[in-house]
Amino acid sequence: VAVIGGGAAGMMAALQAAWAGARVALLEKNEKLGKKIYITGKGRCNVTNVADIDDFFKQIPRNPRFLNAAARQFTHEDVTGLLEMLGTPTKVERGGRVFPESDKASDVTRALDRGMRDAGVVISLNTQVARVRQAEGGFDVELTQGGTLRAKSVIVATGGVSYPSTGSTGDGYLFADELGHTVTEVRPSLTPLRTSHPQRKFLDGLLLRNVRAQLVVDGEVVREEFGEIGFSERGIEGAVALRLSRDAVDALIDERKVKIVLDMKPALDEETLFDRIKREIAEMQPEEFFAELLRKLVPKNLVVPIARELDVHSKNYIRKVTDAEINRLIKVLKGMVFPITDYAPFEYAVVTAGGVCCDEVNKYTMESLKVGGLYFAGEVLDLDANTGGYNMQIAFSTGRLAGQLKK
Repeated sequence: VAVIGGGAAGMMAALQAAWAGARVALLEKNEKLGKKIYITGKGRCNVTNVADIDDFFKQIPRNPRFLNAAARQFTHEDVTGLLEMLGTPTKVERGGRVFPESDKASDVTRALDRGMRDAGVVISLNTQVARVRQAEGGFDVELTQGGTLRAKSVIVATGGVSYPSTGSTGDGYLFADELGHTVTEVRPSLTPLRTSHPQRKFLDGLLLRNVRAQLVVDGEVVREEFGEIGFSERGIEGAVALRLSRDAVDALIDERKVKIVLDMKPALDEETLFDRIKREIAEMQPEEFFAELLRKLVPKNLVVPIARELDVHSKNYIRKVTDAEINRLIKVLKGMVFPITDYAPFEYAVVTAGGVCCDEVNKYTMESLKVGGLYFAGEVLDLDANTGGYNMQIAFSTGRLAGQLKK
């Protein structure tokens, strides 16, 4: 068995195939295994999520039913149990996210590496596959540096095209296409969103917690998220923006009008917020500035943008602030609008949306319905999920199923 790709899906598939008794060669183009694993979860590797199976499927916007067999046969408990067995215990954090106890993504890769080597997997690093061709009794896997590996079965686990610096450059799509498979349009998912907001230059480095964000497409709210949102030179990011990005990217590709409406005070209704602002003003000196009021309500980075949006000078005396201006301030705090004009490219996307068409893959085995002995696992498939460990779980579940080499 030739497994192409040494990420989470590929390592899981190779380990399972070796346990099933196959002679396994893992071919990885990079100088080390699990290069993308090292950067997931901000270097800590969010390996899975303890959400129950129904909630897990809700986190997958496309083809969730395709994963039914894979996800039920290899659950988050199986992932953590496997890592524990391989010497890497895990812990559960906020939102059901699971990390290695050490907080080191490298420990996850090392655990899988140890498991594969103990099972007899032959691992070839710096080995890039140029082409996969059907041959008598199996496949010829042609290598770019010369030479051909003959394999009875091939498992393609090359990832997508997100974070291409980790080696995810779309090779698997080429292999699938040449072997007769349909590859659906690929685009960035879980990626920062670009805004044309006139005050965006003031927002770089801003992080807002416990906010509510609505994604509005052509005037209609299509999704709402609660949590953390941030701003950087890459665009609007953080967990909230990333979860909104898949729908936003699709809408932008379709040339629809997209915006994010941000409620920075979701726990307060407008009347309560009005009363709070009036109390803050009553406790201030008449000669203090409007900016000082804003500093009591929002982070420093937002003072100038909000003042400009209200067309109220930040150095206006607080005694001159009218009820009408307070009401306009409330409208901004409860619904600041960020027009979305673009999205960050694959270099910044956590995962790839699109890929090998799931209708052409047996969901009970991950084997191609077009080419016997050809299997797919992980991000190369037209599967992606929200943040929180769900994409890693997809990689492990599909990799494990592919590695069973069932017909």
